[in-house]
Amino acid sequence: MYPSNSCTDDEKRYMQRAIELAERGRGFTSPNPLVGAVIVKNGTIIGEGFHAICGGRHAEREALANCAESPRGATLYVTLEPCCHFGRTPPCTDAIIEAGISRVVIGSRDPNPKVSGKGAVILYSHGIKVDRDFLREECDALNPIFFHYITKKRPFVALKYAMTIDGKIATVSGASKWITGEEARAHVHTLRHRYRGILAGIGTVLADDPLLNCRMDGGRSPVRIICDSHLRLPLGSQICKTADKYETIVAHVDGVSRKAEALKKRGIRLLQIPEQNRHVSLPLLMKRLAELEIDSVLAEGGGNIHYSLLADGLAQKAYVYVAPKIFGGATAKTPVGGKGVYLPEDAFRLKQTTLQAFGQDILLEFDVLEGGQPCSQD
Repeated sequence: MYPSNSCTDDEKRYMQRAIELAERGRGFTSPNPLVGAVIVKNGTIIGEGFHAICGGRHAEREALANCAESPRGATLYVTLEPCCHFGRTPPCTDAIIEAGISRVVIGSRDPNPKVSGKGAVILYSHGIKVDRDFLREECDALNPIFFHYITKKRPFVALKYAMTIDGKIATVSGASKWITGEEARAHVHTLRHRYRGILAGIGTVLADDPLLNCRMDGGRSPVRIICDSHLRLPLGSQICKTADKYETIVAHVDGVSRKAEALKKRGIRLLQIPEQNRHVSLPLLMKRLAELEIDSVLAEGGGNIHYSLLADGLAQKAYVYVAPKIFGGATAKTPVGGKGVYLPEDAFRLKQTTLQAFGQDILLEFDVLEGGQPCSQD
């Protein structure tokens, strides 16, 4: 059992097809990974499948169920190591062995301790040829959220904001609608579909009265998470009025109160979190969210929350929409507030990954690198 050296065009095509299939589950499989599978016999694809929804059949079982002929003696291409434990569904290794598959080509290795290497070993021990790490980089790119969630035990966090080219997210009056055009704003809803939770601070909610849902056709709305240390959320806000329709969590530091009971009656889940610098502790909040199987969070929270996520080392990605406008104003809000850093070399550093255009606006995507030294100056 060794990393695969098979790199024929056909082999690549089969795994690339499995990757395409896996993408179809994006936004629906949380907290499970995206996985696609293709079964090939005598040079022909006889079965395909992908993990469509958490609790549903895994990609391997879907592909086996969709086979046009017996899969005995066939090769299975799968983007992630097959599971070998009972979770919400039975082990996929059992189904592969029972089906008589003779070879399994694996893309990504599963970091889940319940699987990690064990799935491949079980298959190998039953006489099945196993090739690992085939197109691994492309397969790994499917699941940065899952890998982070499993290994770090906290959600994958992405910052998202729209700004002018002079770095403003609102005018001096606080007005922020709209910085970007319709195409860019529509794209935001694809992000809300992809991420399991969406995070905003009470300042943003009070200023903008947002709905924080997904308005993409066929999309799934994220769990709305509001950091509201002292329960200032208005009962007449859009968040409160739609809490029966969209799952909503309010994180706070205050104890039981009349306001807390009123929020609960509207269907809002309250999480009392210890404070950090007189506000909800974001590291502890992320730990609680992970326990609730919220594997990813899109932070649209305003400058202070963005800074705190960076300062606490909790952010992994940033989506920055830039509009060809200038607001100016020394007091106009910027996308990252807080104390900042003291010296240029203390900066939070990012690595640009992609650039897309939406009309006159552009979207820059970054991976957030480790490091950065928050300012300790008072």
